Amino acid sequence: MSNELDFHLDDFEPADTDSEDAPRLFRHGDLTVLAEHHTTPHHSHSFVVAHDRSAASGVPGAPQIVAIKVARDFSQRTFTFEAAYHAALPFAQNWLIEHGCPPDRIAQVRGDFINPTDDLTLWLDRQIRESGARYEVIGSGTSDSYPCETWTLTRDSSAAQAPIRVFFEEDNREARTYTIREGAFDDEAAARHWLADRSSPLPQPPDYRGEAASRLARAALYRSAGASAIPKAGPDTRHAPSAGTAQRPNRGKPL
Repeated sequence: MSNELDFHLDDFEPADTDSEDAPRLFRHGDLTVLAEHHTTPHHSHSFVVAHDRSAASGVPGAPQIVAIKVARDFSQRTFTFEAAYHAALPFAQNWLIEHGCPPDRIAQVRGDFINPTDDLTLWLDRQIRESGARYEVIGSGTSDSYPCETWTLTRDSSAAQAPIRVFFEEDNREARTYTIREGAFDDEAAARHWLADRSSPLPQPPDYRGEAASRLARAALYRSAGASAIPKAGPDTRHAPSAGTAQRPNRGKPL
């Protein structure tokens, strides 16, 4: 399959109004596939993570990574179509996993990769991807020119302290690397103040003090097992961080 996505729905009718309208939101050639999984033997379900090039020319800071699930009913020749935009690839992968995609299949990213700078970045990628319903996304933003960065503002249902968590990603295009860090805040207002101000370091989660060694050890094991690097890049247009998450049918970075 080429990197440009074909939904293969020519012989199917939409099962509902939402499914009828959703595919029309994606113009031919706008989507570049980053990872995909199709159930066997008949492709009754398709799970896709793609970069939507058209999003870069829309609302500044809006999500550009879209997670798509297509379910086909071969007996009725109908399909249902669901999609969600996210600010970072692992959040899009998480959405697909929560919608029935095997975690190991959607983690196999294709294309031109850049690499995590360290084991903590690799560990955080996996933590987000496999976190289930732990993180409620309440805001996001992205900048596709210097400094190249992405942030996702979440509420961590597992956090006993500082439950508002910011996942902050910086890309180094010249070195072809990216770094992810997690910040912890007592409330949303404090997190948004840090995102707007940036005059102090990103505050580490309280549990990092006790779990740093084990986290890094697990990340090193995961790396040695052959985990895929995460693809990044982006248009040259500048996008200031957005105050909230843009929703289409419900981003990350392009190849």
